[in-house]
Amino acid sequence: MRSLNIIGAGRVGMTLGHLFVRYEVFNILQILNTQKDRSLMASAFITQGEAITDLHFLKPADVTMLCVPDDAFGSVVDSLIEVNALKRDSILFHCSGAKSSQDLITQNPALLALNLEVASVHPVRSFAEPRIAAEVFKDTICSVEGSDLAQTVLTAAFEKIGAKIIRITAEHKLLYHAGSVFASNYLVTLMDTAIAAYRAAGIDADTASQMAHSLALGSLNNVFKIGTSAALTGPIKRGDMQTVVKQAAQVSAWDQNQGQLYQAFIQPTLNLAKRSTPSE
Repeated sequence: MRSLNIIGAGRVGMTLGHLFVRYEVFNILQILNTQKDRSLMASAFITQGEAITDLHFLKPADVTMLCVPDDAFGSVVDSLIEVNALKRDSILFHCSGAKSSQDLITQNPALLALNLEVASVHPVRSFAEPRIAAEVFKDTICSVEGSDLAQTVLTAAFEKIGAKIIRITAEHKLLYHAGSVFASNYLVTLMDTAIAAYRAAGIDADTASQMAHSLALGSLNNVFKIGTSAALTGPIKRGDMQTVVKQAAQVSAWDQNQGQLYQAFIQPTLNLAKRSTPSE
């Protein structure tokens, strides 16, 4: 069984590490977080791996998994190389949705001298709560790209913990990730805006949340049952553009930023409406 080091065991690292141990995919060697309590918490949840906070104590493993913020990749990998924490000919992969395996090499050309197999694996799932994420991880779609050997090893590893693997290319990584941002991050922002609009109209917080919940779930269910075009409802679908114009002005009067958001959705929704079945 290959050994694995986890660098930055936050919610994603904890979830994956736990699953790798549960399904006997990797032997977790060490878990590195900058804060001792977080390393100890991650080690306890994963149920394996020495909790450390200092790169100088990191022992090279067969596989190294980076779960650090995108902007920290360059400096973290530089430090790993500096303290000889990367084994020659080993596998180095990260779990970023936006960055590709080539970004690791571009930022850290010294990796080439180590002949590392590099890759990225991005699980398309929310990891807000690791314990829940671990229990529902089965059938999670994970995108993989990188060197052939790294993809082969990591595909087998992630399939063993229940993932469904898709292959993508490095050059499409940012656009691919934008889809995830729209489907998850911006959806949350949109729900926050909807609830805020209800509240500004005088509706209490609990009722506002219930209203947004009902509409959002109904719309999402329809999207995945009958498709986006058929699922579209509302004034733009009906052709009530006078309502849309007046509503846009009202939203802007309430909050300029939210007014810009409302305005930004008008043209894309018009385009979608043109693909929809005309309302009767």
